[in-house]
Amino acid sequence: MDFDLTDDQRLLREGVERLLAKEYGFERRRALVSSPEGWRRTVWKQLAELGLLALPFPEAEGGLGGGPVELMLVMESFGRYLVVEPFLASIVLAGGCLRHGASAAQRAAWLPAVMAGGRVLALAHGERGARYELARVATRARRSGGGWMLDGAKAFVAGGDAADQFVVSARTSGEEADSDGISLFLVDADAPGVSRRSYLTQDRSRAADIELRSVRLSGDRLLGAEGTALEVISRVADEAIAALCAEAVGSMERVHEITVDYLKQRKQFGVAIGSFQALQHRAVDMLVHIEQARSMTYYATMMLASEDASIRARALSAAKVQIGRSGKFVGEQAVQLHGGIGVTEECQAGHYYRRLTMIELTFGDTTHHLAALAAAGGVPDL
Repeated sequence: MDFDLTDDQRLLREGVERLLAKEYGFERRRALVSSPEGWRRTVWKQLAELGLLALPFPEAEGGLGGGPVELMLVMESFGRYLVVEPFLASIVLAGGCLRHGASAAQRAAWLPAVMAGGRVLALAHGERGARYELARVATRARRSGGGWMLDGAKAFVAGGDAADQFVVSARTSGEEADSDGISLFLVDADAPGVSRRSYLTQDRSRAADIELRSVRLSGDRLLGAEGTALEVISRVADEAIAALCAEAVGSMERVHEITVDYLKQRKQFGVAIGSFQALQHRAVDMLVHIEQARSMTYYATMMLASEDASIRARALSAAKVQIGRSGKFVGEQAVQLHGGIGVTEECQAGHYYRRLTMIELTFGDTTHHLAALAAAGGVPDL
């Protein structure tokens, strides 16, 4: 199988790397995440100018028509620099719901502002008690005149603190855990009845809890057909998992480089500790885990093309298991090999480990996906 990148893909990766090398540095990021908003609108505009916010959307609708491989390259670079701009939340998650679930007229009306960087979206789907069950939705939407009225609450909405609009899942029929009866709605963040509580997460990114109290929507805010949104949400979750796997590979690769460089500089007994064979072995073990994670990320990315949801889900679960295991090992080793400074805010290793830990918990932890994989019969063939 040919894993070589095309010229366009190489140019994409080089362009992203140039921008991030200019705009991101460890100390600059530390100051950024402590700022009121936690990310920069100026960088968001630069991502738009580079075409990244339009990357996964069809060319016919003003996008670049990029596929899973292009998204993988972008997310891998984002992982190397611990990018905090809400690309995953706005473009992959909420934007993915528009791409897969909205009508052509809705996409034409709403996507241009998203791709230009003028509007930030967030997917408000998870709820307290749902754990990793995508079908468990208690938020309700009922018809009201010619529109809808929403009531409910959403938890841990990634990027929800700064979103201009939310793509909200709500049940229009059925019981809380039914697979049918879930619909998606586009809700303005400043609409009457919408409130949010913003907070920092462990990796210093931002999220919010959202409350919806008698929120009135016009009829055109329903995305796609009523009651059929679970298929869209599942497809978007698969794409998000593949993107997170790529981000994790970038983070692991960079923290490994930082750790090896530290081993070459840190001296004990008059020699660099990198000359100690035991520590060399641990650095090599980190590299092995990274390459295993990279291989599974390639596998997951390729399997996104499958129209069979069960095959796609098994492949993504297999990748998420490997990413979880590799991320934990690489993160732990990076912190331990830095010694006492590894647990301080001034050391980069701990920041990468935090992000890897958050990735492991997002859209199902290792235990969850291992159980899902076992129940489904193992890893599907290519």
